[in-house]
Formats: sequence, structure tokens, C-alpha cells
Amino acid sequence: MGHLHALRNRVVDAPGSLGARTRARRWDTFRTMFPDIGEMSVLDLGGTVDAWLRAPVRPAFVQVVNLEPATGPVPEWLAADMADACDLPERLRRRRYDLVFSNSVLEHVGGHERRSRFADNVHALAYAHWVQTPYLYFPIEPHWLFPGMQFLPARARAEIARRWPLAHSPSADAEGALRSTLWVELLSVTEMRHYFPQSAIRYERIAGLVKSLIAVRDDG
Repeated sequence: MGHLHALRNRVVDAPGSLGARTRARRWDTFRTMFPDIGEMSVLDLGGTVDAWLRAPVRPAFVQVVNLEPATGPVPEWLAADMADACDLPERLRRRRYDLVFSNSVLEHVGGHERRSRFADNVHALAYAHWVQTPYLYFPIEPHWLFPGMQFLPARARAEIARRWPLAHSPSADAEGALRSTLWVELLSVTEMRHYFPQSAIRYERIAGLVKSLIAVRDDG
């Protein structure tokens, strides 16, 4: 199994991997869309402090909202709140930002009603936004790297989540595997256009195939 985990690292996680190159291109596109990012205040729904410390861009200020608490030191240009991105506390709903940012979160929030509330927060808290999510019809499910997994019945997905060695974090038992798969719902273009009707939908491609969708509204 170890060689398969090493394969995942070479394909997705390691510097120079396909995943790393994809992320670098995504940041290049982001900087092109928001050339003044260094002067902007950003609300990151579902992000982490560590991700921004590794990012090749540094906004003037970033407010991170995540269900998990931040670990380690938080620099003065960052703030971290433990909160639900679909049900923000009043202290955050009262604020306004230059940009709302979210990366690979929308597919995890849990169903249409919560996705709608997530999108409502995106629209309410800034004029500009960047919301990325994996594409439903890319042939390889991105979390487990298993072809067509997203189209299988729940029990089959849970078995893959429990046993497939290319998973990011294989589940220890059947219930945990089922829980992890039920919290992933990849989105179509139609759904993204519904949640972000005034946004441009950008397509992130690998080998000509759409891998991710990005709803973008710039500040212009």
C-alpha cells in the first residue's frame, strides 16, 4: 500500500506534482483577476490560516472562517474564527469585505439549502468573489482519486472510502467511511450558475477536461 500512497503524493500533494501545478495556475489566474489583492480585505469561507501562509499572494487582511479552530500562531494580517460558513455569527455578518474567497468548500457544506445559504453570505459580504469547487463530471473523483466514484451508490462509495489506498485519509471503519462520502456532493455547471447568477463561471481544465468550476465576480 505504501507505494500507492507515494503515488498519490507524487500526483496530488508534492511540490511539482500535477496537483501543485494546477494550484499554481489557479493562483496565477486569481492574481490576474484581482491585481490589487495586496490592498484588499478578504473573507475566506472554509479556509485555513496555514493555507494563506503558504499562498503566493498576501492580501492586506484575511478573515478565515472554519468549523475547526486555528492552530499555531496567527500573524496580525490574519484573523481566524471558528464558525459555520452557512450560518455566520452576527459579528461577521455586520462586516463588509473587498472579496469573499472559497476554495474546495462548497461541495462539503451539505445539500442545496445550505449551499444556498453559503452563496447568500458570499453575495452579502462583498461585491467581488472567487468560489472554486471540483466539477461533478470530471471522470476522477478528486477526494479519493477513484474513477467515477461520485456516480456510485452510497454503499459502494463508502467501501471505496474505506479501502481505496489513494484516498487522502482512508476511513477506519464503515460508519466513518459512509459519513465522509455523504459529506461530499460535487456540483454541475447548472448548479453553480444557479447559486452565482451574476458571476462568470471559469473552467479549470486538465488534459482538456473540466476539473473545477470557479464562480468569479471582480470588483470592477
